[in-house]
Amino acid sequence: HALFKNLLFLGAGILHHQTHELNIDMMGGLIKKMPQTSLLFLIGCMSISSLPLFNGFVSEWLAFQAALQVDVLDNGVLRSLIPVAAAALALTAALAAACFVKVFGLIFLGQSRSHHSEKAHEVTDKSMLMGPALLAALCFLFGIFPGLVIHLINSVSAQLLGQTMPNDSALGWLWLAPVSAEQASYSPPLVLVGALLAGCATFWYLRRNQETKTMRRAATWDCGFGGVTSRMQYSSGAFTMPLRRIFAHIWLIDERIDKTMQGAMDQDVAVVHYHLHIKDHTWPRLYQPIERGVNALAKRVGRIQTGNIRTYLGYSFVTLLLMLWVVSQ
Repeated sequence: HALFKNLLFLGAGILHHQTHELNIDMMGGLIKKMPQTSLLFLIGCMSISSLPLFNGFVSEWLAFQAALQVDVLDNGVLRSLIPVAAAALALTAALAAACFVKVFGLIFLGQSRSHHSEKAHEVTDKSMLMGPALLAALCFLFGIFPGLVIHLINSVSAQLLGQTMPNDSALGWLWLAPVSAEQASYSPPLVLVGALLAGCATFWYLRRNQETKTMRRAATWDCGFGGVTSRMQYSSGAFTMPLRRIFAHIWLIDERIDKTMQGAMDQDVAVVHYHLHIKDHTWPRLYQPIERGVNALAKRVGRIQTGNIRTYLGYSFVTLLLMLWVVSQ
């Protein structure tokens, strides 16, 4: 998890550095302007979405395999809670996949939504890409050869727990069998070979049809509105609208639409402004009281900062006396 999360954080930093934007609704179309960054960010998205051939899938798969062994536990409470935790993990994985599909689409696909995004380009200092590239390579390497990595960290689990993960396969680098090969096994190299063969077959089929059939290119259908613009694209607000409707009672949602009318009888809409502010119920009830308490305490403590050197010397003298008294006891 540390690999792909740091990869995504570094990717977000590069995007902010190149676009000067923190709002993904103001991005878009960056896959053509920043192809290398988009590839690295895509690897991070696929890893955190637990797709096969990446390290995120291995960790999720091992967690589910551990949940399937719940019957060996003696504690009935744990036997009841672990399936619930596994279901929550599955839901989290599905939500993560849906989230990052939309994140990648909003940032890198479609058209640019702002001037900064339109003028963005790939980083000129390639050293900025070295860190994300290393993390992306490790995400792929750990996803293809998880057995070798687990073999290296088995010594840690042996020292802490006195046990290691068994592996019944003689080819530990090829097969991953957390319990036994008869119960469950996973071979990322074979999955990679199968994916490459399927990709080559698909490419050959499409290329063959392209040579035998005439392709016709046309402009994207604009639904009769006279040209496709960036304002017609989905935004993060549009994607999260169903969730806002479902969890409306959990969040403090301030959503309104302001219209500026024009015309003789104000019957034509001139400008539309959409406002959305979302807050959590716990923020005003839990975090804001803590914030006010910390600020009040900081103001009182700040009174000792007089800026007078004689006062600071007095503090040092009193502290020295207290230390001498403590040592003498």
